[in-house]
Amino acid sequence: MNLKNDMNKKLQNRKILNINDDFGIEKSWEEMVELLSQNEDSTINYLESVEKEDLYYISEIFEDLSEIFQSPKFISCLRKLDEKFPKLEMTNDIDIAESYIEK
Repeated sequence: MNLKNDMNKKLQNRKILNINDDFGIEKSWEEMVELLSQNEDSTINYLESVEKEDLYYISEIFEDLSEIFQSPKFISCLRKLDEKFPKLEMTNDIDIAESYIEK
């Protein structure tokens, strides 16, 4: 399995979906979560190398991944990405994701 190649395919599919295609978007999210939730370290390494546009789409599933990993290490990675790409405005999503590990 090559996480980067597999995610590139998932992201290509997600990018062409219409914002009003709730079923298609939800299915896309489920596929990305399934792929990225398999190994936290691999996911973090992948996220650290991802392009800004792709990160925008991946940020849609930060909450789901955080709930699965429940890891300060993962949240730390997200915070670094937020600093690197402040225009993506991911802070609120990350705050919500972080709440999953504070329970």
